[in-house]
Formats: sequence, C-alpha cells, structure tokens
Amino acid sequence: MTRRRLRGVLAAAALTTVLAGCGIRSTEVPTDFGAAPSRVPCGASASGISARDQATGVPVQIFLVCSGRLVPADRTVRVPAQQGGTDRVRVARALLTELSAAPAADEKQAGYTTEVRRGLTVTGPRSGDPGEALRLSRRPQELPTAALSQLVCTYAESAASDGGAVLLGGPAGTDLRRYECTPEVRDRPGRVAPPSRPAES
Repeated sequence: MTRRRLRGVLAAAALTTVLAGCGIRSTEVPTDFGAAPSRVPCGASASGISARDQATGVPVQIFLVCSGRLVPADRTVRVPAQQGGTDRVRVARALLTELSAAPAADEKQAGYTTEVRRGLTVTGPRSGDPGEALRLSRRPQELPTAALSQLVCTYAESAASDGGAVLLGGPAGTDLRRYECTPEVRDRPGRVAPPSRPAES
C-alpha cells in the first residue's frame, strides 16, 4: 500500500470515529439536505412586554398555545377604574383583551398562537350569582376546547379566580360552573377540556 493511500485510509477511519462520537451515523451515500432549519422553540415563558408597558402597567401572565401545549406569556396590562365593576372583573377584562390579541412578532416566530377570538366579552355576577362569578358573552361549553382552556388557566392563575378555580357562565340565565386548570389541560388544551362542576358543589 502506498504512503498516500495509507494516509487516506487513516483519515477516513478518524473521521468515522469522530462522527460516531457525535452520535451521527456515517453514510457512503452523498447527501445534501441544505442548511439546518432555523427554529425558535417554545420557551418557558414568552414576553410581549415593552419598556413603556413595564412603566405604566401591572404584570400578569396569560396562557398561549405553543407546540400543542399551554405556555405562560408575560404581559403588562392597565386596568382602568372607569370601566366599572370590581377589581376582579376589571382584571378579567384586561386578561381577555390580551388573550384575544395577536401574539407579538417574536412570539409568532416562536410558534405561539391564541384560539381566543375577538368579540368575546366578560362581565361580573348577575343578580343571584355568587360574588366571584364571571359571565362570558357566550356559554363556555360553546367555545373551542383550546380557547376555553386558555381562559380557564389564565383566570385560575390570576386575581380573577377564587382559590385556583374560576366560576364561569354564559349570558344571564345560563348555568354557572366551576372550572379548573389541570396538568392534563395544560399539556393537551385542544383535546382535554377543563374539568368543571356545578357552582353549588
């Protein structure tokens, strides 16, 4: 074997060893898959907060959908007193506004979306309702499962809830139910509906 050929064999063996050590299987077939895709995975928490928001608002978290899961996103909201209602209701309105808004550009690039659509509104308790009740302009059961999951988990983790659960209903005259945000709901918001029970229980 010539010296040049010997050097080529040794170089090929060394390259195979390096590839194996990196967990990459060598191949004899030339491949060209192009550049690796640029991806920004879902982080532990997204943030659509600007410096101006930080100086003028109250920090809160909402839940957005990313990679089929609910992921917390930081927001700063202003809760104007002139809207009327209790602090709980004003916070609920501010959170709903954030949930129905399109995610920030960097959040969209990272894969964050929202299933809560504009036009949905929330009010406080009607006559005869418990004080912690929140009533939506649509029956909760009529909302897409992922949208209801976003609402329930956002409210349950905020000042709009009462002890980790949220009492939700539709327009006046519809039943109220107490909804919970569970690990299963966070992991599969589009397939697992938030568990609920009647308001009286």
